[in-house]
Amino acid sequence: MATPSLTNSTSLAAPSAPVDRLSALLERFRIRAHLFHSGPLCGISRFNEPERGFLHVMRDGEMTVTHHSKGLPRELAIREPSLLFYPRPAVHTFHNPPAEGSHFACATVEFAGGARNPLARALPPLVVLPLASVEGLGPALSLLFAETERVRCGQRLLADRLFEVVVIQLLRWMLDHPDTAGIQPGLITGLSDPRLARALVAMHEAPGESWNLEKMAACAGMSRSAFAEAFRQIVGQTPADYLTDWRVSLAQSRLRDGAPLKLLADELGYANPSALSRVFLARVGQSPRDWLRAEQNVPTGA
Repeated sequence: MATPSLTNSTSLAAPSAPVDRLSALLERFRIRAHLFHSGPLCGISRFNEPERGFLHVMRDGEMTVTHHSKGLPRELAIREPSLLFYPRPAVHTFHNPPAEGSHFACATVEFAGGARNPLARALPPLVVLPLASVEGLGPALSLLFAETERVRCGQRLLADRLFEVVVIQLLRWMLDHPDTAGIQPGLITGLSDPRLARALVAMHEAPGESWNLEKMAACAGMSRSAFAEAFRQIVGQTPADYLTDWRVSLAQSRLRDGAPLKLLADELGYANPSALSRVFLARVGQSPRDWLRAEQNVPTGA
């Protein structure tokens, strides 16, 4: 039996039916976390990873955090058990009491595609939340702390997966509380709108469909004009521009995995590789071949 079209089933769903706003994104752009510290931190601790973000979970205690990067608060006081999430690389320093520090579980976080990851681009440079404010976080943190308190078989692997669960739960919370999280117009604010989310999820799940404004608006249950205006205000760009950026992000990810350009053109809804190359050049500033060479650090004459 033929598999029903994801786009058709999405657009025909009842307007009030919930949609999975994250799975299509995370299936294509994975998040990986790696535990690197568990226990107390005393005195001054500086964190600097040029290609990774950080997720710190402070179980107890108090501390001050300082930054020297644009867009981050110079000094921040943490006075209760909290989560500190840096989606992108950012140098930061923890100032804890010199003898009796606070207790932490800390991990580096990598978004597949780095700075080009659609989710990474949409997130603020820092999210700080009391642990009690994120619904459903308690059970995952209890398991995480249990795994980090003593060495057992598979401890590091399981702790890494639990950190990834915490990141997904945090993303869920931000989708439901974009204003509190300080989210600027973009992907997350779009997914936070029940109408636009239906169209965005449909595009994420079926990027190769022959999308036009009428089809997108139908997914959202809106008129074309109302959809176009709402999309521009809430997401910060036109629906066509967003779709193009999504397709180019997917092309970059698949090129890194070794997919040929002809296959990508078919998958992403372009008539031929030349059409995809033109769009890629316009968005990235390099042809797919030159961009991939730069990613792999291959000399141009090689």
